[in-house]
Amino acid sequence: PVQKGRAIDETDVAGARRVVVVDEVLARKYWPGQDPLGKRVGYGGRNNDPDWLEVVGVVGHVMQNSPKDDEHTQMYQPFAQAPFTQLGLAIRTRGDPLALVPAVRRLILAIDPQQPIYDVKSMEERVSGSSSQPRFLSLLLGLFAAVAATLAAVGIYGVMSYTVAQQTRELGIRLALGAETGSVLRLVLNKGLVLAGVGVGIGLAGAFALARLVASQLIQKTLFQTNAADPMVFSVVAAGLVGVALVATWIPARRATRVDPIVALRAE
Repeated sequence: PVQKGRAIDETDVAGARRVVVVDEVLARKYWPGQDPLGKRVGYGGRNNDPDWLEVVGVVGHVMQNSPKDDEHTQMYQPFAQAPFTQLGLAIRTRGDPLALVPAVRRLILAIDPQQPIYDVKSMEERVSGSSSQPRFLSLLLGLFAAVAATLAAVGIYGVMSYTVAQQTRELGIRLALGAETGSVLRLVLNKGLVLAGVGVGIGLAGAFALARLVASQLIQKTLFQTNAADPMVFSVVAAGLVGVALVATWIPARRATRVDPIVALRAE
């Protein structure tokens, strides 16, 4: 969308004042806090003498090559003033775009029979191709994360279950002295949740500390409109691990409270 000035129009012909339309990233980078309209851009030329183009408009940024292409400066010149040897033609359709390829090809060849037509793809195919590598890296990292979360859950369950099972004799004494089953369960669950909370807290602190490092390395190219320290992801994983710890504590504690206190007292 045009943000300032105008777009290229039919008056921008060969021999007329040479103009250019720049994107917001270029305007912000080279003229911060200034009005870019009327400024000049030196581009191309020969013998270190650039062609000077006058800025007549500012438009929004386009992610030209990939979803992460949000920092490259862009500008647009009238084709009549700066013809290129290669052109890309984009057509918006209401139905299947590939169904119109034969008709479009006939129209282009009717204008110029020698015009080569190649690399014809739908926009979905282009977007999918530009994001194939980040998508594969995301899938790979997601699988590793799922395996790590599963191992953490299994480890938490095993440790908590073993810890509670070791308290069978203590629970038997409490029940023999008249403690209610509910109070014993709450006591065991509170201990388990405290341990799980401390562990999750330490893990979250370490994960947040490493998130910036990880984002600057492998997965930086895979992130789009999100960040490595996504609060939703951290919250869900933390809640899941606390839930596993709760179940791992409750099941053996519930089993222990159902054992006859005399049997529990005799147990080694």
